[in-house]
Parts: sequence; structure tokens; C-alpha cells
Amino acid sequence: MTSELDQAKRPVSAMLAGPYGHPFHPILVTVPIGAWVSGLVFDLAAQWVPDPGFLAKGSVWLIAIGVAGALAAAMIGFLDLFGIPTGTPAFRTGLVHMGLNLAVTAAYTANFFWRQADYGHVGLGPLLLSAASLVVLAVAGYLGGKLAFRYGVRVVDEAAQATGYQRFPPRHKEN
Repeated sequence: MTSELDQAKRPVSAMLAGPYGHPFHPILVTVPIGAWVSGLVFDLAAQWVPDPGFLAKGSVWLIAIGVAGALAAAMIGFLDLFGIPTGTPAFRTGLVHMGLNLAVTAAYTANFFWRQADYGHVGLGPLLLSAASLVVLAVAGYLGGKLAFRYGVRVVDEAAQATGYQRFPPRHKEN
């Protein structure tokens, strides 16, 4: 394994970014993804119920939770980006991944403030912004998957992976 590839697999700071083989970034991204997908479900449901206020308010809260979670995930993801050697396809992919995610976070932040004007109602504009933001988030997620599964960023080397495929010796039954 080259030293650059090994560098991308090791955390810059194990305490902050997670130890070798256990990165924190993939764990943290579940918060904004779950919150924002749920927020869009609330937005859509608010279009069909007689009293949509509780769904509209819930969506605002989910957007706020997603933004907070995205900022935490971004800080840890930034540490992972530092481990990727510059001038490589993996680093360029990481920069695009980061840029798209920051744009989505900015869009959701704007969406949060846009909704403050009519707190109990989901207008078409905020709903479309949420939907478009999720499409961009999916593209960013695809690139994150490419970083991990194609380029092996923060993924243990094959020798460490092989330990998961060793067979246990057969058990002998005692009579």
C-alpha cells in the first residue's frame, strides 16, 4: 500500500474524527439526512391535512436539527479531508462533496429563516427548496460513497478487512 493511500485511511485526529476503522463522519451524517428527509415528508403531509400547522412547525424544527447535525458532520468531515493527499482525484472528489454539502446546509439555513415569516404554513417555495436540496444532498452522498468505497478514504486496509472473513474452526460435539 502506498503511503498516500495509507494516509487517507488514517484519521488526522483519532479523538476527534474517530479511530482507525471507525470514522465518526458516517455516523454523524445520519442526523441531517434523517431530519431533512423527515422534514420533506412533513411538508408534503402538510399539503393534505385540514390543520397543517403542527406539521409545518415540526418541519421547521427538523430543518434546524438537520442544520446543527450537518455542521457537526462537516467539522469531522473536514478533518477527514485533511488526510487525503492534495492533487489527487480523491481530494478533488472530497472538495466537491464538501462544497455540495455546505451549499445544501446553506440552503436549509435560508429555508429555516424563510419559513419564519409564515410559521404555521408550508408555502410552495420552501417546499421546493427542500426537495431541490435533497436532490443535491443525494449527489453529495453519492460522492461520499465514492470516497469511501472506491477510494478507501477512512476505510481500513485489506489485511484488516480480511480478519472479518476468517472461518472459525469447526466445533466438535462431545458425546
